[in-house]
Amino acid sequence: MLLSVIIPTHNEAPHIARLVQQLRACAPPETVEILVVDAHSPDGTAALAEAAGATVLLAPRPGRAAQMNHGAAHATGRILYFVHADVGIHPDFAATIEQAVTTGYEAGCYRFRFDSAHPLLRINSYGTRFNGIMSRGGDQTLFITRDLFGRLGGFNERFVVMEDFEIIQRIRRTARFLIVPQSVLVSARKYETNGWLRVQLANLTAFALYFLKVEPARIGRTYKAMINHR
Repeated sequence: MLLSVIIPTHNEAPHIARLVQQLRACAPPETVEILVVDAHSPDGTAALAEAAGATVLLAPRPGRAAQMNHGAAHATGRILYFVHADVGIHPDFAATIEQAVTTGYEAGCYRFRFDSAHPLLRINSYGTRFNGIMSRGGDQTLFITRDLFGRLGGFNERFVVMEDFEIIQRIRRTARFLIVPQSVLVSARKYETNGWLRVQLANLTAFALYFLKVEPARIGRTYKAMINHR
């Protein structure tokens, strides 16, 4: 198995079947496996994912970091590809990621663009082409070799939010990291529910607390109090 796609979910019934079908249409099952790690969603996410063609794992504990680690522990691919449920992947993802790893990049991510024409979101999207660490995040998807993931010890499960940012920092200290010059499509639902300014303020607050080395659980509580997750 070349690639294991790992998708952490909780109440993603509106999105999960579309994503699994898109992944399966772009890559054959003999080279790419799709693992959905569900946090016991009451909305039927697990059943929809399985019907669409994914292997479903029930997470022993909730939280994206824990769910993604659980998926990695059950994955058979030599490359792990972590994808959020509301992301539209690039159709050439398997070949692009394999080529990146073959040329010496042990990890990387894509740029992204939102499924919205809002001018401020277009500015946000444009920033993801640059190398700054604050331009990185889980919405861009993350690929990493199984070997490097193991050496790093996986995601830090103390982080409720910022887990993607934290592991990318550790990756960059030890390995070459590629920003793929193509984009994945990201849902703008968080911005549509909360407004651009509110989300930006929540993001900046989370970054500030992280850099100040505030305890991860407090970062998570603060961020979730600032954002409506409907």
